[in-house]
Amino acid sequence: MIYLDKSLEEIQEALKSGKTTSDELVKLSLDRANKYQEKYNSFVTITEKEVLEQLKNLDNVSDNPLKGIPYAIKDNFSTKNILSTASSNILKDYVPFFDATVVKKLKENGALMIGKTVLDELAMGGTGTTANTGIVRNPWNPKRLIGGSSAGSCACVALGIVPFSIGSDTGDSIRKPAAYGGVVGYKPTYGRISRFGLFPFASSMDHVGCFTRCVKDVGYVIDALKGKDELDMTSLPNEDIKYSENINGNIKSKKLFYIKDIIDRDNYKDTMDDELDQILKNFDNVIENCKKQGFTVEGIDFNKDLLKAIYPTYITISCAEATSNNSNLTGIIFGPREKGKSVDEVMFNSRTKGFSELIKRRFVLGSYILQKENQERLFLNAGRVRHLIVDKMTELFKKYDGMILPATLSIAPEFKSENIDKLSDRYLFDNHMAIGNFGGFPSITIPCGFVNNMPIGLNITSGIKKDLELLNIAYLIESTMDYKGQIARGDIDG
Repeated sequence: MIYLDKSLEEIQEALKSGKTTSDELVKLSLDRANKYQEKYNSFVTITEKEVLEQLKNLDNVSDNPLKGIPYAIKDNFSTKNILSTASSNILKDYVPFFDATVVKKLKENGALMIGKTVLDELAMGGTGTTANTGIVRNPWNPKRLIGGSSAGSCACVALGIVPFSIGSDTGDSIRKPAAYGGVVGYKPTYGRISRFGLFPFASSMDHVGCFTRCVKDVGYVIDALKGKDELDMTSLPNEDIKYSENINGNIKSKKLFYIKDIIDRDNYKDTMDDELDQILKNFDNVIENCKKQGFTVEGIDFNKDLLKAIYPTYITISCAEATSNNSNLTGIIFGPREKGKSVDEVMFNSRTKGFSELIKRRFVLGSYILQKENQERLFLNAGRVRHLIVDKMTELFKKYDGMILPATLSIAPEFKSENIDKLSDRYLFDNHMAIGNFGGFPSITIPCGFVNNMPIGLNITSGIKKDLELLNIAYLIESTMDYKGQIARGDIDG
């Protein structure tokens, strides 16, 4: 029996009964991490020395469901005395002197960090291809991408290296990789988990979340992480409830909606192919299953212009906020410092060499957006459009308990650029998960099938602070399908 492949609940039961030990779990986790690193590139740093030292000081296993269980965390979280690079050359040697609140809480709960995972540089990207240490490959097919920016965090769960991992989500950076990787990806209500120690990308949209292999496991992870943090003024007070004890699918009839334009085949006349057709058919089947479980599911009209505005609104706001948040990455305070005849020249040379072309383009765009003469026309207008979208969703959540849609309108693309560019026309309707970041709504992606031997995902989003209700909806829908607990590669062994 390979207990590392089981759910958190099953692993903890095995630990308490003596069927396995934390030493065995960590050894297998590290073995897998090293075995698959060259092929899939999940990790920036495998923290073997640190986790083995932590094991020596681990008390006997208790009822804490995370105690003695290995996990991985995205490399844009501060970890004391451990390299924290955000997958960028400008931070390639940065070793923080403090732990992020999330890291601190996981330590307090006895979870064992086996590594820091690869991300798109500074979390700005959705492909998993822009890290300074190379691309992250999809465990289901290494010729395909896994998505991003939380690429490595998704891949290491899909590979069975760890049963859960931590990521960040600013537009869909947990939920889209989860769809491509065949795992569960959860982004809670904004502020539910402290962001102290998370390298900021776009502060008004950044969320901390997790990857697991089943919905119930999300509850255990969030129970350990949620709560007020005096170091994060946006954090929410802890609820006097344990999600893990209340995720049971025992919910009364719920009303869900989907946006008709997003699944309307007429909108994809020029790009419709067998892949998209199967994804839409899969969604039709999911809706029928939901109705059999007592859900009311209705299609609604959503202003098409607002749907088309999601991506440019996201880019405008995120680039502006990122430019401001990363203005300290100068080569002066920390990071590689290039030579120059003046402070300005040192900063110019350090940033030119320290950032990839993608990041430099985003910073140039952000600087342009924030120029005084452009703020009203670009940044403030984007904020108004965001407001319109959030207001529309808030009204819908007064009538409905959740929004349900395909997480993506494609399987994970191949790395060849022509395969990615082919999908560009679909992107007008394939950015709906950013709505969850615009409004801070809790949102989850769960596996719901396969197309051309690649996993696809279902996304569900609910109203503010309705995290438990959302998790119960997802848990019930998950129970109608047979994709819980799956691991990508069948040749993984102990």
